[in-house]
Parts: sequence; structure tokens; C-alpha cells
Amino acid sequence: MWEEELVEECRILLTNVVLQQNVSDRWQWELDKDEGYKVRDAYHALTHTAAPPPDATSNLAWHKQVPHKVSIVAWRLLQDRLPTKINLQRRGIAQVTNTRCVSGCGKEETTSHLFLHCHVFGAIWQHIRSWIGVSGADTDNVPDHIQQFIHYSGYTKARRSFLQLLWLLCVWLVWNERNSRLFNNTETSIDQLLDKAKYHSLWWLKANDITFVHGTQTWWSNPFYCLGID
Repeated sequence: MWEEELVEECRILLTNVVLQQNVSDRWQWELDKDEGYKVRDAYHALTHTAAPPPDATSNLAWHKQVPHKVSIVAWRLLQDRLPTKINLQRRGIAQVTNTRCVSGCGKEETTSHLFLHCHVFGAIWQHIRSWIGVSGADTDNVPDHIQQFIHYSGYTKARRSFLQLLWLLCVWLVWNERNSRLFNNTETSIDQLLDKAKYHSLWWLKANDITFVHGTQTWWSNPFYCLGID
């Protein structure tokens, strides 16, 4: 399981890597840029670096009914490690000259803008809230947003679990749509993304519960009723 997740994360890391002609590339050991890699230095770094405190919000990226590849993207988002244009530029991973959001809104493609505040991509949250019949507003940062979203009327464990699944799904859809527009020059409307959210959420739930009998028509109109938590 962990091997598959590592491979998937490596694949995602390479998504935005662009090889350029007449530009030389080389590996660089950050702990000693002059002398390069040494086993001794690596051992010292691993044994003397304090472990970061556990992040409860990052744990929300994992859900038993959500595919691991989706959770990996969400986990990286909560750590602000997705290769958005601004992140690539700040970390010097790639030469990014255009940091504007691929939606054409004119804003810089930061993590919070892309997933929360862009008038194109960020609109998915209000569409989802309208579909499931809850009210709320979007926060300024991603970790606060997932905490707030899964607690919309989240008085029961089942309700919170479903809202968590929806949040992870929307993140996955937004990231895929961003990449499709950037690399494939294809565009999906927000209404179509909402339809994808409805379809995939039903598909994931059915795949994990053979007793789930409701079809698309009932699910489209009242998902909470289908889950027995209305």
C-alpha cells in the first residue's frame, strides 16, 4: 500500500517538470552543495532532525472510502506541497514565468486562491453546499476550510464522514481540472464538475457498500436521505 502511495506521489511530483533544451540539469545534495552526498551526512540528518509535531488536519486527508491517489493529493494540499505555479517558483523547482491562474481570472496561482477563492474553481464549494442543502462560507486557508466544511451540520459521525469524502473529492476534481486546462487545453464547466462530484461520490460509496441500493436519481436529489442520515 505504502509503496503504491510513494510511486503515486513521485508521479505527481514529476507532473510539472519540463525538460528544456540547452539547459543542463544535475542532482544536488542540499546538505552539502560543495562536497555532495555522503552516507554519514544523511545518517546524521535522519537521526538528529527533530520529528515535526503531528498535524491533526493532515489526517483528514485519509478516508477509507476514498482512493489513495485522491488522499495523496489532498495530503499534499494540506501541507502546501502541490506544484502550483507559485510553489514551483518559490522553490526554484522550475522556471515559471507566468504565475497567473489557469482559469484566466488574472490572479496568481497560490494554493488558497486555486482551491478556495478563484471565481471559477472556488465556485465548486457553493455548488456542493447547494446540492447537499447546507449553508456556509469559505475560509481564507485550506486547513481551516476542511475543518469548517466537514462540520457543516456535522453532528453525527456519518454526516461528518460524508462531508469529508465530498471535500476530498472536490479537491481532486479541481486539481485534475487545473491540470487539464494547463497541459491539455481542455475545459470543464463548474456545472459539469458538480455532476462529476455527484457521480464519483455515489460510485465510491457503492464500491464500499454492497447494500447501498439507491440510484443516481435519488442520489442527485437528496444524498443525505440515501445515506440514512437526513
